[in-house]
Amino acid sequence: MSELTDIINSLEVKFAKLMQRLSTLEAENKQLKSSLQLAQEEIQKNETQLDSIYKKYESIQLANSLLGSEENRRDTKLKINSLIKEIDQCIAHLTK
Repeated sequence: MSELTDIINSLEVKFAKLMQRLSTLEAENKQLKSSLQLAQEEIQKNETQLDSIYKKYESIQLANSLLGSEENRRDTKLKINSLIKEIDQCIAHLTK
C-alpha cells in the first residue's frame, strides 16, 4: 500500500510540474504572438513607406530623363522652351 501511495505522490508531483510548464509555455506563446503581430505591423508600415519612396524615385528618374544628363540639361531646357514657343505660334495661327 505504501508503494501505491508513493506512486500516486510521484504522479501528483509530475502533474504539478507539467501544469506549471504548460502555464509557462502558454505565457511564452502569448508573448510571441504579440511580438509577431507587432513585427507584421512594422513590416506593413515599411512596405507602404518603400512603395512611396519607389514612386518618388520613379518620378525623379522620369524628370531626370526629361532634363537629360548634367551636361545636356541646359540644352534640353532650351529645346523644351523652343518647342513651347513653336506650339504658341501654332495656336496663334489657328486662332486667326
